[in-house]
This record gives sequence, C-alpha cells and structure tokens, in this order.
Amino acid sequence: MLNRRDWLRATGWGLCGTAACNWFPLLAQEIEAAGKRRRHCVLLWMSGGATQTDTFDMKAGHQNGGEFKEIATRAPGLRWSEHLPKLAEHAERIAVVRGLSTKEGDHGRGTYLMRTGHQPMGTVRYPGIGSSLSKELADVESGIPAYVAISPYRAFNQAAFGPGFLGAPYAPLTVGATDGPQAAPASSDGYAELRVDDLVPPNGISPRQFTSRVDLWRGMQERFLASHRTHSVQTHDTVYRRALKLMSSDMNKAFDLSQESDAIREAYGKGRFGQGCLLARRLIERGVGFVEVSLGTVADGAIGWDTHLNNFPVVKALSTELDAGWSMLMRELGERGLLDNTTILWMGEFGRTPAINPSAGRDHFPAAWTCVFAGGGIRGGQAYGKTSDDGMRVEDGKVDVGDVLATLSSAVGVDPSTQNISEVGRPIKIAEGTPISAILS
Repeated sequence: MLNRRDWLRATGWGLCGTAACNWFPLLAQEIEAAGKRRRHCVLLWMSGGATQTDTFDMKAGHQNGGEFKEIATRAPGLRWSEHLPKLAEHAERIAVVRGLSTKEGDHGRGTYLMRTGHQPMGTVRYPGIGSSLSKELADVESGIPAYVAISPYRAFNQAAFGPGFLGAPYAPLTVGATDGPQAAPASSDGYAELRVDDLVPPNGISPRQFTSRVDLWRGMQERFLASHRTHSVQTHDTVYRRALKLMSSDMNKAFDLSQESDAIREAYGKGRFGQGCLLARRLIERGVGFVEVSLGTVADGAIGWDTHLNNFPVVKALSTELDAGWSMLMRELGERGLLDNTTILWMGEFGRTPAINPSAGRDHFPAAWTCVFAGGGIRGGQAYGKTSDDGMRVEDGKVDVGDVLATLSSAVGVDPSTQNISEVGRPIKIAEGTPISAILS
C-alpha cells in the first residue's frame, strides 16, 4: 500500500507546486465533509404488535375502522390517525408501507422473524438487524458504542435482541431494559429514568482506587490471554475493554438527559419512549450508528400494543407517546442537519386484526399490516402498497420482512447482500429480500 508521500510522488502532486495550492483546500473540505456524512439508523420498535388499522392504514367508513378519525397530513393524499397530529407535520419525510405480509403470528416467533429476517429454526443463531447494520456503520476505533437499545422488552424472545453468530462485540449497549412486570422508574422531576448499568464506579471507590483496580485487571487479563486464545475469551475481553473505554470518555455524558432544558424534555414526553427518543438524538449527534427505542412495556397486565382488550384507549395513549417522541426526534435531527443522514423504521412483530373482537380489542394479524420509513434515504410523502377495504388482505405492493430489512439497509447505504459467515461456516446476507425502490431516494 502506498503511503502519502509515495502517492504524491507517483501522481505528480509533489511537483505541482503553486498550481496545487488552490486545489488542496477544496480537496480537504471535501474529505472533511465526507467524514461527517456518516449514516445512522433508528429503529422504533413497537412491542406487542401495533394496530395498523388505528394508526397508519385506517379504514374510514368500514365497520372494521373503529372509533378513531382520520386526518390529513402535510403530504397530499396521505392520511392517518387523528392521534398522530404532530407526526403529520413531518409527512413529507415519511413513507408508509401498507402491504407488509408475514407468516408468524406468535409474539416470540414474530419478534425473531422481524428483527433477524429469519424464522427461528435450525442451528444458525441469526443476528438482529441492529447488530448487522451497526457492524457496517460503526467506527470501531472511535470508542463510541455501535448499537444502543433503549427500553427493550426482550421477554418474548431474548435471541431476537442479540448479535447471534456475530458475537458479543456487536451486541447492543442496553439502557433501561423492561423485561419484567415492573413499573418504569421515574426521577424526582417526573421524567422516566434511563440508566446504563455500571457506567460509573461504585460509591466509595475513589478515582485512584478505580485506576489501580483496572491496572490490576489488565495485567491479569493479558497473562490469561497469552495462553487462552478461544473465541469466547476474546469476546469477553473485547466487551470489558469497550466498557472501560466508554466509562473514561466524554461519551457517557450523552446519557445525562438532565443537560437538556425542561422545555425540550417535556416536548419529547416524560415517559420512557419520549426520553428514549431524546437520548437517541443525543447519541446520533455523537456518532452512534444504530439506536433502537422501544414503546410498549408491561402495564396493567398487558404488554404494550398487545391490545386484545380495550384496544382504543390503550392505542390512544400509546399513539400520544409515539406522536410526541417521534415528531420531536425528526424535528431536532432536521434542525441539526442530521435527518438527511438518519433513516427511521417503525415496526413491531406483526399487525392486528382489522375486525374488532367481542372484548373491544384486536388480535394478532401478520397477513396484511404496516411498517413506516422516514428520514434519510427515503422518498417520503407517500404510501406504498394497499390493503382491501376491510383491511384483511394485501391488494397491491405486497412485501415481506426480507424486503423491509433490505430497504432499511439500502437507505443507510449498506448493500443488503453483504455477507457474514455464521458459526457453521455458512455465508448469511444482511437481508434476504428486494429493496422497495419506490420509497428509496
């Protein structure tokens, strides 16, 4: 490989003298700008399976339509729920995919399918899309976490939230997981708390003591690694060293949401999702490639969007949270010049039945449902695909999970056919599908 001096000599730049002086500043500016055009991805994960009929694919005038009204958005002809009015102001940057059809109606299997692109079967441990894309988007030398998951509810299928055969280096840094039936903790000022475990030394440990302990660990670890070179040991070492690097860097300030004004924090919403969207913005500002924010924790015996009972009051409350957090995320990313480089995907494990059940709820329904793209790489202001008047089947623009994940990958500038080698030596593409070209910019 040529070094800089050899390259200059070989191409004649070393002899160009004054003529090159006028061109080098332009070259430097372009290189600097290219370095800043890093791509980012935000996955808004709707635990429990959101109802498309009461959000982005309403059936006004049909008995399946339910209680909610439909409103116009800033994009001509694009309409959705009255409970998403703030998001409607950003409709020109949003593409609704209404022809999604899958084959898994079980929470655990559907979660695994939508997050990995594969059914949960066989011996291969498939990585989640967050791990696969963050591997391509990350700057591994920066010390910045490649993938952060905020408030994930993983009880349906733990493996769906992991790195699979990619290993621990590509696992998400988890903030405020909600895997049990616990109430979301709130700070004294009423905001949901989103903490990274063990980001600071324990109480009573001075900086000097902490440094001494780290030095002791490093010495012991290096001796151990000299005679143990297995994959699991190397993975363990990588995870610990990255954690230590994060603890000692300015990056950990990103997790301190108290640095934001009350006006901004309230605009996002005080709950886990709203504060999670605010944290996502702060992480993207600092270069994190992939951020996931979940909406739908355990409450009153129900899991998020799993609205078998009393669908309409639950969905109204969830939509209000979604509307505030998502719209503010797009607004602030836009104001900071980051939206064009950030692709957002809204989805869950499946949709819900258009027909309303006797308990005023909607049940699991993977046959015809909706996901939503927004931001960078997306041609917004449109709906792609169409379901029947009763919402029971896809009539046009039918797509599968592979197409959705391939579209996401393409939107962030990653070839979905990029392969990784599984633990059994099999090459696995990031996404087995065809990008939806109609919604890609």
